[in-house]
Amino acid sequence: MQLKRQVAERYRQVNGDHSMTEADDAYVSAQFAVLDELCTAHGCDADDVRRLMLDRRLPLPGYLRSDGAEMVPVDLFALAERAGGTDALRAWFTGHWADEGVGAAEWDAYLSGRYVCLRSVGPATIRRKDELVAAIRAALANLDVDPTDDGTALRLSALADELDALTPAFTPYDRLRFGGPTSRDTYVDAVRARLRERP
Repeated sequence: MQLKRQVAERYRQVNGDHSMTEADDAYVSAQFAVLDELCTAHGCDADDVRRLMLDRRLPLPGYLRSDGAEMVPVDLFALAERAGGTDALRAWFTGHWADEGVGAAEWDAYLSGRYVCLRSVGPATIRRKDELVAAIRAALANLDVDPTDDGTALRLSALADELDALTPAFTPYDRLRFGGPTSRDTYVDAVRARLRERP
């Protein structure tokens, strides 16, 4: 129980202390796995995994359900397996960025557990999301110049669709911990609303 408390404390340091509603719990339960249950399914000890989280070798839970359950991605162990184990994970992960500083920042973000903005978290999807957001911003700027540009509108629609496929729906709790709109709110839903309203 002590390790579970320590993980919960670290989680709240990262995300703040916001209450989960029944709707939040239902969303999280449908999208994520309970850490203890996932560990049982993989034949590993949950406290060993908690130690790896506290040692910054695996990411923190994505959510703490209102009953205290640590909710993690169903593919929590997939990246470590691809890297050849948790000892090799950091180097493997950061090696996907040419800029060491960017790789280190992405590693920190990954460890925070806050990459709940992706259906599947990994260097490729993180990089693709960044590329899509940059492309959407550029297309929006072009649409500001010429709202009647059908080519830009079609490109923007395709970019929003691709980002939609990468990102989950999110839950109201996310808007509290992130302090405002989610990436889906800004780059998928708002973009589609703007496209519907264009002349």
